[in-house]
Amino acid sequence: MNRRQLLKGTASAAITSALSSCSTLTGAPDSLIIDTHQHLWDRSKLNLPWLKGAPDVLRHDYRTADYLKAYEGLNVKAIYMEVDVAPSDHVKEADWIVALCREGSSPTMAATIGGRPAAADFESYVQRYAGTGYIKGLRQVLHGDSTPAGFCLSPEFVRGVQTLGRHRLNFEMTMRPTELQDAAKLVKQCPDTRFVLDHCGNGDPKAFNPKLGSGLKRSCTADEWKRGIDAVAAMPGVMCKISGIVAFVPPGKWQAEDLAPVVNHCLDSFGPDRVFFGGDWPVCLLGSPLRGWVDALKQIVSARPESEQRKLWSTNARHFYGV
Repeated sequence: MNRRQLLKGTASAAITSALSSCSTLTGAPDSLIIDTHQHLWDRSKLNLPWLKGAPDVLRHDYRTADYLKAYEGLNVKAIYMEVDVAPSDHVKEADWIVALCREGSSPTMAATIGGRPAAADFESYVQRYAGTGYIKGLRQVLHGDSTPAGFCLSPEFVRGVQTLGRHRLNFEMTMRPTELQDAAKLVKQCPDTRFVLDHCGNGDPKAFNPKLGSGLKRSCTADEWKRGIDAVAAMPGVMCKISGIVAFVPPGKWQAEDLAPVVNHCLDSFGPDRVFFGGDWPVCLLGSPLRGWVDALKQIVSARPESEQRKLWSTNARHFYGV
């Protein structure tokens, strides 16, 4: 499925016009895209239990060569994002991504690894990678069925996230939209840890446009999500990753304007210095090829000052991740 099938009519024409008239995505020195949410996986090397029940499009291997093909024609560097492997494979995944970064032959410059902050041996795990220079943070996916609501506020979990701060690593929050208030409470309890809110707080475009389909399980109303985003944005220093939301819309049945309410509320709430782009490839394929997402976001932000666009695409990520 190509971009024209996804972004039809005037929206597609507008995107094409914006791209042809703007140098920020053309390969000029300021054209760099830093993708802060790059997934890679090889099922022969890592165990990803969640793939067993995933849609067919995700039950393939996705390697660096595939990633480069998806970004063909664009100047991209990447921050790897852990892929929710079985906990027994956390060390294997982290060792592999450190080696890939050191190798220097791929666009991957640094990584956010997986881990379990509530685990008894969490600090020793963190110490293993904190000094590599390539590991910038850690994530535990918090929206899975096996994770109860409120888990991120348990004393053991909070202590683990505080540990990350002591080792100058950030924590990336991938939350249910109904638990964004809990995210704000977690941030408040960890003043020395830097945070990233992934995927626009899992804002669902369908909550703004029911014509796209029914909301996701455990989704919330648009107003509830907005209040949650505002609560997290009120916490100083938290970054918001503009990513993930295209996976929520039906392929071929959406336009950039359908994503705009989620994107724009995050941009306005967090401000131009606290947002950055994430591709979420290959998970984005649930709703769009990667270029469809890039082009749609380009259209959404086209009226904003060019300096703010550049912060979104690369400058903020460069500063936050130190790459």
